Amino acid sequence: MKIGFTSNSFRQIKSIEKIVEIALATGAECIEWGGDVHIKDVATAEKAKSLCIDAGIEICSFGSYYKVGSNNADERNTVCEIANALGAKSIRVWLGSADSEKTDADTYLNLVEDAKALCKTAKEYGIIICPECHDNTYNNNTDAFLKIRKDIGCDNFKTYFQSRYRRKAYDLDRIARTLPYTENVHVSYFDMVREQFPKYDFGYMGELISKLLSLGFDGAVLIEFTFPGFKSGMPSAMKKDITRLKKLI
Repeated sequence: MKIGFTSNSFRQIKSIEKIVEIALATGAECIEWGGDVHIKDVATAEKAKSLCIDAGIEICSFGSYYKVGSNNADERNTVCEIANALGAKSIRVWLGSADSEKTDADTYLNLVEDAKALCKTAKEYGIIICPECHDNTYNNNTDAFLKIRKDIGCDNFKTYFQSRYRRKAYDLDRIARTLPYTENVHVSYFDMVREQFPKYDFGYMGELISKLLSLGFDGAVLIEFTFPGFKSGMPSAMKKDITRLKKLI
């Protein structure tokens, strides 16, 4: 298990060199580079890869923001080319734009077919496709993910795990049932109302980490944002959060 952060935690910092400096200063072992601000083309991806190699920082994933169901072949190709240039193991995507309970049959079939096409392209590069585990997407609950993964039928279609905001029984069950298909974990401080990493109950995260470790999880735990109320993270808070996570391990 490696501890790192998403580059979009620092959207206010445009320099990829500075992001790598923050990774070194905070003790991060890996970075998920985001396609929203920092990595928008192959040339920048290649530069980020070189910087990370020199710094000894692993690039675990590319946060593409590709929305499965958009059926955009050009965008599918581009995100795979960028991820390949980064040397990323996986591409994070959004699985549609509605909860599974609100997804009708035609929309579902469209999600499946577009995901298959994306997985096919990604497989040519040896890359895994992982939908974010999030509300307002089809990957909003465990059963929905397991169903669509079976229907897609691609071995390079996996998932992220992300806590459901103090629903401990759900979280532990999701980890147990999807661990073989869980590539990375997102942890967020972004919103106090739906805080996923309760500052006043650090033992909650400890139980989730213990569950992941007990089942042999060896992916990346990635911190998103670091300070409630701010749209962008703070390096000092990131260092503190990474240190606490490492102590849990």
